[in-house]
Amino acid sequence: MNTDNSDKVTITIGKPEALILFELLADFHSDPVLKFRDNAERLALVRLHGALQNTLVEPFSKDYSQFINDARNHLLKQWGTVQE
Repeated sequence: MNTDNSDKVTITIGKPEALILFELLADFHSDPVLKFRDNAERLALVRLHGALQNTLVEPFSKDYSQFINDARNHLLKQWGTVQE
């Protein structure tokens, strides 16, 4: 997987979604289990999913599973595992 600027994606979400997602992901970093405190967190993830869906073309490709495998391998190679 190429990592130059052509492999970057920019999405736009609202500030409320960003703050809720930041907090949700901060909690997830400490305890890697997604626990929703309320529907605001679920809604923020739904909005993020929508933004990604409007940006990415790969989910609609017949080779989507290969894109996912390549992306997983790339992230693990680049970042390794999260230390607990």
